[in-house]
Amino acid sequence: MLTKYGTNNIIIMIGAGIILIVIGLFINKLWLSLIFEILGILLILFTLWFFRDPDRKIPDYAIKDKSIVLSPADGKVVEIVEEFESVYLKEKCIRISIFLSPLDVHVNRSPISGKIEYFKYNPGDYLVAYHPKSSLANEQTHIGIANEYGKVFFKQIVGILARRLVWDIKEGDSLTVGQRFGMMKFGSRMDVSVRTNSEIKVKVGEKVVAGITQLAQISK
Repeated sequence: MLTKYGTNNIIIMIGAGIILIVIGLFINKLWLSLIFEILGILLILFTLWFFRDPDRKIPDYAIKDKSIVLSPADGKVVEIVEEFESVYLKEKCIRISIFLSPLDVHVNRSPISGKIEYFKYNPGDYLVAYHPKSSLANEQTHIGIANEYGKVFFKQIVGILARRLVWDIKEGDSLTVGQRFGMMKFGSRMDVSVRTNSEIKVKVGEKVVAGITQLAQISK
């Protein structure tokens, strides 16, 4: 299935692919005709692949235990660092950064069940998403969510190719773990911050899957 968060892009990109194919059909030179047709087909296939939104079975243990933190994004863990988080947690925390390549699923899911206590959109730069400074400098959303066990702070961050963040949440909304809430388009990064007494379940270099892979467990 295709994500609702990319409807406009899907229509435009598939339309452009069809136009390239049609142009190719009317070109007399075979080699040039093939180039246009291949480009059109590749653009359509990439669109269908990039905007896919597979259904996922959220682990029962994460639904039952609200201290479990699942990955909000598909991708690769590129950093696990201890730092002071000054926006929402306002204390020393552990930040887990996940890099999404253009081939990963880009639909985002809530890392825990809880209520959104903080939400803010920050326009910014477009450094490559795996760059350490992208966590502070790039266009991003800040989301703070809490339940009876604790708080989690996470960011949607665009990369050098991504120019669009999508979300359908606001302060005061309640989310369940693994629930879809938005999308980052064309290569991006997700930062997840938890308190230092949390147990981290992943390591740098590990591949994670949104709504499936456990990132951490909040100390009870």
